[in-house]
Amino acid sequence: MVEIRNLDRVKDVFDKISDELSQVIVGQQEVVGQVLVAILCNGNALLESLPGLAKTTMIKSISQVLDLQFQRIQSTPDLMPSDVIGTYLIEEDKGKKKFVFQKGPIFSNIVLVDEINRATPKTQSALLEAMQEKQVSVGGNTFKLDEPFFVLATQNPIDQEGTYPMPEAQTDRFLLKILVDYPQANEELEIVEKFTSEKDVPTPKVMLSKNSLLMLQKLTRQIPISNDMKKRAVELVLKTRNRKDIIEYGASPRASIALIMTAKARALIEGRKFVSKEDIDYMAFPVLRHRIILNFEAERKGMTTDDAIKELLK
Repeated sequence: MVEIRNLDRVKDVFDKISDELSQVIVGQQEVVGQVLVAILCNGNALLESLPGLAKTTMIKSISQVLDLQFQRIQSTPDLMPSDVIGTYLIEEDKGKKKFVFQKGPIFSNIVLVDEINRATPKTQSALLEAMQEKQVSVGGNTFKLDEPFFVLATQNPIDQEGTYPMPEAQTDRFLLKILVDYPQANEELEIVEKFTSEKDVPTPKVMLSKNSLLMLQKLTRQIPISNDMKKRAVELVLKTRNRKDIIEYGASPRASIALIMTAKARALIEGRKFVSKEDIDYMAFPVLRHRIILNFEAERKGMTTDDAIKELLK
């Protein structure tokens, strides 16, 4: 078992990863930090924003820094489940024909499913087994996926045309829902400078090996959390079910597990040997925002899920 030691060194590693990513990604430190939290927890993340905010560039850069194999799937209404997980093909070998499984792009370490809400529900559901069980089943056979494995999906706001909103059961499979906002004016100026100059944008260097990442995932689980902090996390999730004045449907126990695990990961990234109240409160937003459904009265007032979480944290 990995021992908790040299946490300052772990923080130094994540600081160097952030510095390396900043050569390609301008700003968005919170978003990058939350994606790294999901990876440390061996979970999947859903990134939501309008087009053109470099979500794809960000995820590809993270895969390069962590030395992980990267595949991108562009979701379209005619994308089939077999296009994602693979299919059996007939091949001829020494005069005999046999079925050979042709692996799909899901067989990678980081799989970016771009604009997941443009794929049909049938194709969206094909990702469920891979996300939850880290395996795919085709034609009566089960194929294990390589470790580590993450699905990082992006979606545009669902009020745009030609989208298929994901059902709650599927969005619940995502550990975090991360909102990507517009850059600040000075950051946008830096983006323009970087991507319109004659210099090539640098390729991020590898900062962490696969084995080191798997070790850090084990280390994340060992970060201590007090009973008071566990109780705070569980009580927060219970409030989502009891506050009927603003929330129609609350979060499941999966949210309690996610809140504690992600708080541990954030503490590790920050170089602390314990989970703090700040970790719980900070991670409440990406953990809960896709797991609660507001009631009609709250929506009528223009309240967002983040507003509801702020109300619960009071």
